[in-house]
Amino acid sequence: MPTQYDAIVIGGGHNGLVNAAYLARAGRKVLVLEKRHVLGGAAVTEEIVPGFKFSVFSYVVSLLRPEIIRDLDLPRHGLEILPLDGTFTPMPNGDYLWRVNDHSKTRREIARHSKTDAEAYDEFGKEMVRMCRFVKPILGMVPPDPTSLDPRELKKLLFLGRRFQALDHDDRYNLVQLMTMGATDFLDQWFETDVLKATMSASGIIGTFLGVRSPGTAYVLLHHYMGEIDGAFRSWGFSRGGTGAISNAIGDAAREAGAEIRTEVQVGRILVKDGRAEGVVLDSGEEIRATVVSSSLDPNLTFLKLMDSSELPDDFLEEVRRYKYRGSSGKVNLALDGLPEFKCLPGAGRHLRGAMSISPSVEYMERAYDQAKYGEFSSRPYIDMVIPSLTDPSVAPPGKHVLSCFVQYAPYKLKPGLNWDEQRDAFGDAVINTISEHAPNLKNIIIGRQVITPLDIERSIGLTEGNIFQGELSLEQLFFLRPVAGWARYRTPIRNLYMCGSATHPGGGIMGAPGRLAALEILKDKGTR
Repeated sequence: MPTQYDAIVIGGGHNGLVNAAYLARAGRKVLVLEKRHVLGGAAVTEEIVPGFKFSVFSYVVSLLRPEIIRDLDLPRHGLEILPLDGTFTPMPNGDYLWRVNDHSKTRREIARHSKTDAEAYDEFGKEMVRMCRFVKPILGMVPPDPTSLDPRELKKLLFLGRRFQALDHDDRYNLVQLMTMGATDFLDQWFETDVLKATMSASGIIGTFLGVRSPGTAYVLLHHYMGEIDGAFRSWGFSRGGTGAISNAIGDAAREAGAEIRTEVQVGRILVKDGRAEGVVLDSGEEIRATVVSSSLDPNLTFLKLMDSSELPDDFLEEVRRYKYRGSSGKVNLALDGLPEFKCLPGAGRHLRGAMSISPSVEYMERAYDQAKYGEFSSRPYIDMVIPSLTDPSVAPPGKHVLSCFVQYAPYKLKPGLNWDEQRDAFGDAVINTISEHAPNLKNIIIGRQVITPLDIERSIGLTEGNIFQGELSLEQLFFLRPVAGWARYRTPIRNLYMCGSATHPGGGIMGAPGRLAALEILKDKGTR
């Protein structure tokens, strides 16, 4: 007789693993099914070039919820976060902007460019912390249904209303602006230095097919501003051993709690009978039964690939098909024989230990977006680079280094006549050429490279259209609208089928919150033991 599980989790990405860990800790018999040979989804570490370990897709950590770290005791399972010290932006005129984690040093650095902006930076930082403190509790709550007359839902809405009412006039005004404005337009109200606004606004476009002036990107800026390490807002870091170490730590915690994890198994279909999920069928033909099926895959894969459309309501299917992915990011991972030498600040200084941002001006960022709008990758893109081997020598041989480059824009849908399989090398060359304008020695120290397009992301880890957040973080796809209005509470029209991935609230990043919140809702529905 086949084994009966309490829950099957489809997908061994970090959210799926968090979901499984919480269910297993509550005494559930849990099975995780992952199609790849390695756990983690986008949070993986792989040896692409011999001796060099790359965080292939996701490469920094900031949003991982402290309650998950605490509940699963992840440090005991090997999680160690190494702080990332600041952001360095080279400029074409030979100058640079270098913001570090030391506030007073950053203030002095900004004063080199503008004394007015140095003064404003203090107030801006305080205001953003206040905004983060307002939004932070929302990351840990199940979205309310604004159409429901259930007293519990009304209580949640009242809670949000009272929190908003408790803000002073200026804070309420700023919050509305953050939710509706473009990142650069919001920053224009605070600063005058072009390179400062360009670099800060870059956080507002990550994971979206939008420009720095597009409405709604100010919220994405806030979303990334909420990074926490040890409770400190706006802290970013590396995971020792790469981002795969985060997934492995969560996976170990899940196994310790009793979860079973199988890799290299492909789910072919979700079993549905009389409107109720009863398990899954693997591509091999094996049937596995469970009381609950929890999918960490995106809505396209879950509802349009793994199910028959006749099993779902027409209006729900229409909304699922309307859900926007629009992947716009690529990665270039480089194995280096040495360190890049920036013309504006030569040498192996501390500026190489933080993020290095190719975002010299707002116009530069907008021109990069202009190309993408018309179906081309940006020939001079926005690039966010890190050299994790300077902080964590375990990821490269002695004296060698790993350079990880996050790139925008690389639109999933190219214009007619272009395809990513033919454009991949040209895209990689454009990235290297752009960096070389600031660090001319780069081409001479490259030992190996890996170029990842949105199509590669879709093919390898199953993110539709290569969107790193399982769908854009745009205003119409947030909170009680994510992924579908009326179905933003981790449940689906199919009884016992739940969603636990980044396509649900509160969205993407190595956060784990969707997996945790979905598990808590499953346990609420099915009772605790």
